Amino acid sequence: MNQDGEKSQIGAALQRLRGWWEDSHTAPRDRRMLHHLLQKAEKKNLIAPGILPMVKGAMDMSELKVRDIMLPRAQMVVVRDDAELEDVIRVALESGHSRLPVVQGKTDSVVGVLLSKDLLSESRHNKRFRLEDLLRPPYFVPESKRLQNLLREFRKHRSHLAVVVDEYGGTAGLVTIEDIIEVIVGEIEDEHDLVEEHKIVRHNKRRFSVLATTTIGEFNEYFHTQFSDEKYDTVGGMILQAFGRLPARGESIELPEFKAKVLRVDKRRIQVVRLVWKRPLPAQ
Repeated sequence: MNQDGEKSQIGAALQRLRGWWEDSHTAPRDRRMLHHLLQKAEKKNLIAPGILPMVKGAMDMSELKVRDIMLPRAQMVVVRDDAELEDVIRVALESGHSRLPVVQGKTDSVVGVLLSKDLLSESRHNKRFRLEDLLRPPYFVPESKRLQNLLREFRKHRSHLAVVVDEYGGTAGLVTIEDIIEVIVGEIEDEHDLVEEHKIVRHNKRRFSVLATTTIGEFNEYFHTQFSDEKYDTVGGMILQAFGRLPARGESIELPEFKAKVLRVDKRRIQVVRLVWKRPLPAQ
């Protein structure tokens, strides 16, 4: 479903809820009561299954700022403005990102944004590579900007990525329109909530979400595998060693048994990963 479709569904659901509250004199007095009433409305089929998380996400977004969801500077994948074509292509391929911030030399000063499609076109048709000719103007936003305002600007200017700056004008991180949509849709956050409680969550025969602090022993017991715990104690340690560095959120890596994607990471460690096994696993 596209963004306009989601917005339309949320609007229709809120309209039905408004009529229900007016008729039943149960208008909510606070957010906790509102959430409780939304759950009751879902059970009464006043709103379709799956809409409730989006309504909750839209409410949460009104209280969030860019700093709450941005990717920190330390985890950004960037290209230097003096990089050679081969290096730029390598970074683009390894990261899998469609947009890459370009920084000035060894600094963190973002001077432009490179679109992978522009890079592909240039590398095919122009033998004299000039990175500066491909750069799009960067869009800067402060850490304190509210998400609902940023989403409005993203849609107005047809932008997908913004560079976040701190109070001194330095690069603090970046934020994308996909990050904001995830707050509303709530799919990844819902998976995170389940993982925090259960450590391992099964989504289908191949796809699982795993808390990075899950021990190798627990992992082996659940999946009937025989990974060694001599070099690392946890799933996070195993994935970290496979990358050879601290990966950014959204990065993936292929292992012999499965593909691992980082769902959540902070400045020091991996927190949640998604595993897609290369073979269907039997039900537990």
